[in-house]
Amino acid sequence: MQQGELVNPFPSTRGRLTNGTSSRPASDWEQRYRRAVITSDTVATALVVAAIGGFFGVRDAANWHENWAFLAFGTELLILGSLAVSRSWAPAVLGQGAEEFRRLGRSLFTAAVVLALGGIALTSRNIKLWIFVAIPAIALVTMTARYLLRLWLHKQRKEGRCLRPVLAAGSPATLHDLITRARKFPHLGWRVEAVCTTDGLGLDGDHLAGVPVVGLLPDVAGHVRRDGYRVVAVTPDPHWSPDRLQRLAWNLEGSDAEMVVAPVLMEVAGPRLHVDAVLGIPLLRVSMPTFTGGRRVVKAVVDRMSAVILLILFAPLMVLVGLFVLVDSRGGAFYRQRRVGKDGREFTIYKFRTMVAGADGARAALAELNEGAGLLFKLRQDPRVTRVGAVLRRYSIDELPQLFNVLTGSMSLVGPRPPLPEESAAYGPDIRRRLLVKPGLTGLWQISGRSDLPWEEAVRLDLRYVEDWSLALDTVILWKTLRAVLQGQGAY
Repeated sequence: MQQGELVNPFPSTRGRLTNGTSSRPASDWEQRYRRAVITSDTVATALVVAAIGGFFGVRDAANWHENWAFLAFGTELLILGSLAVSRSWAPAVLGQGAEEFRRLGRSLFTAAVVLALGGIALTSRNIKLWIFVAIPAIALVTMTARYLLRLWLHKQRKEGRCLRPVLAAGSPATLHDLITRARKFPHLGWRVEAVCTTDGLGLDGDHLAGVPVVGLLPDVAGHVRRDGYRVVAVTPDPHWSPDRLQRLAWNLEGSDAEMVVAPVLMEVAGPRLHVDAVLGIPLLRVSMPTFTGGRRVVKAVVDRMSAVILLILFAPLMVLVGLFVLVDSRGGAFYRQRRVGKDGREFTIYKFRTMVAGADGARAALAELNEGAGLLFKLRQDPRVTRVGAVLRRYSIDELPQLFNVLTGSMSLVGPRPPLPEESAAYGPDIRRRLLVKPGLTGLWQISGRSDLPWEEAVRLDLRYVEDWSLALDTVILWKTLRAVLQGQGAY
């Protein structure tokens, strides 16, 4: 290596030798990333504690050494200890879904509770400052730092680095689906490098979707120990009896591999899945989807409160946009359209007008040019769209008036896409499940490609939301909507 040459702190796990051994430990980049997260949490906590202690300690200089220094040092140790105990630095959760942030939040909440109890015991006068100022500030800084690290990690993964090598084992059809999804969502960190099937064959001879078939299902553990795979993904196949799955788990003990079993209910996830032990048998319990109850009341309250706040914040922008629409072309500033909402009830949706006056009447003449998927009508270069309308559509500004629909209760901030009456009339029984909840201003379809999505994929995402809805999922969707809107992908 030449002097001054930069070294990637998170090298790729690729580069296997032809003799089946790894050129470097498969977990090398994971350990480096883990150390980066630990360093980030430690530095962020120390900076916040030092800043708060220094600023407020100067104002209470007489008690600094006996009070402020003790609280600052104790808070730092308490938070880091809580993070370690709750396994917030476990490689399995870093960079993966919402669990990383749930553990981080749970650790900080635990630290706040212990700090409060300690303050009561010590009758400290300054404990409120550390609970209500220091802990929230630490949460904000550490979560922001972790999010930035995750963005970097996702960028590396999209470029083919920092991926966990996966050996998948199951039926060819389910393996093909797994490989397709892993390639479609590289930010999740899986690279299926080999598969095992019942007969040692794939859909393309000795390959399956371009991935080599390396052996039979009973050979899985041997391949993992020889080639150092980090994940063993087991997909549905008649071969996998409870005894064989248990034996595979035993045979993987002592290796660095994580065993992941895909349930038959592929589209059911989140809070509806529970593992219970009944008569000594582990059972996957699937609870019924919730369409009423306390959580729905909380969602409705949050929707209306958020709509009020957002309408106040965006009021100047909405007035300005309305003026631009009026100046750009003849017609009103707003566009009203009938849509179908919860339980099939129709309502009027509000948008900023993005097309010329009388655009609905010209739709029939453009029917042959339709580029929309399934029941949708979309044109990438729609001649009816105005100049201002094209900008509004690209960044979804035309949908801001739908906040009035959220305020009146006909829509939610997050939910399935609100269909037109003619679309709803053509729905089959399965697709009509989209109407069991309120339609949303944004949803899984919004953060997954919008109009670029195939019809089947858009329906699948909406149905998944209906089945697996949770307040946590709503929070994630709202967070990702901002990035999707700024990128303007799939908006036309």
